[in-house]
Amino acid sequence: MIRVEFLGPLSTQAPLELEVKDMRELREVLAQKPELSKWLQICAVAVNDEIIKDENFSLKSGDKILILPPVCGG
Repeated sequence: MIRVEFLGPLSTQAPLELEVKDMRELREVLAQKPELSKWLQICAVAVNDEIIKDENFSLKSGDKILILPPVCGG
């Protein structure tokens, strides 16, 4: 089981505990949630504090996933 946490404007979302095998499957599960689907194309994803871009990246039980929306600075 992996844990998915949300940062920034998405931090109102409760963390999720999911059984998924890779990043592609994770995106498919998250895309089913209307409040998240619009963000998925612009958010970075970190697995155990490392940004991952590979859709085929394998996930294992105990991984911590962070969904990181873009940030504007001033």
